[in-house]
Amino acid sequence: MALKFLGIPLQQIRTLFNREATALLEALRLQRRVLQEKQRLLDSGINAIHEAEQATRAGERPDAVVLKRIIEVIEMQDNMDWSKKYYSHEAQAKIEERKQLWSPENQERWSREWSDLFGDVEAALGEDPAGEIAQGLATRWQKLLGAFTGRDPQITAGLSKMHQDRPNWPASMRQRMQPFSNKKVWEFIQKASAAGKA
Repeated sequence: MALKFLGIPLQQIRTLFNREATALLEALRLQRRVLQEKQRLLDSGINAIHEAEQATRAGERPDAVVLKRIIEVIEMQDNMDWSKKYYSHEAQAKIEERKQLWSPENQERWSREWSDLFGDVEAALGEDPAGEIAQGLATRWQKLLGAFTGRDPQITAGLSKMHQDRPNWPASMRQRMQPFSNKKVWEFIQKASAAGKA
């Protein structure tokens, strides 16, 4: 009951009790990290709302930056909830740890870099996937992907599952990812990546 309350799936609980104590200890550590990340998100939201309250009390309207922070916290919470089904419990905990790197500044920089890279790939669709230009783009792609996954195979597997299930994403996420919906870009990068490994 205690482990279920902590959010550990029943199937995993059964497995944990059939293994040695260190497996249970590791599962508890991972779950603690997940809860700490949720607490961090809640604290961030509470602080953003408090700033908005302070500005309102002073007779002013909260500025756009404060309101944007509230929206970002809500979106981060929503994004965390819907995407969980694609990741193993261990991968979820690792993602929670990695979120410490995802400051608003980093998020903005990575969004800009993805947008630039996607545009560069679209402009290079006629290039040879094994050629120098395509290989340079594939390297940039892998580097940006690594910023999210940390090159962890469990996170990478979950991200791949999520990408394959794109038609079932929430409408808000599909709309947000609309600028990155050109299938030819994804196909080109797959070919370039395969050519680089050959």
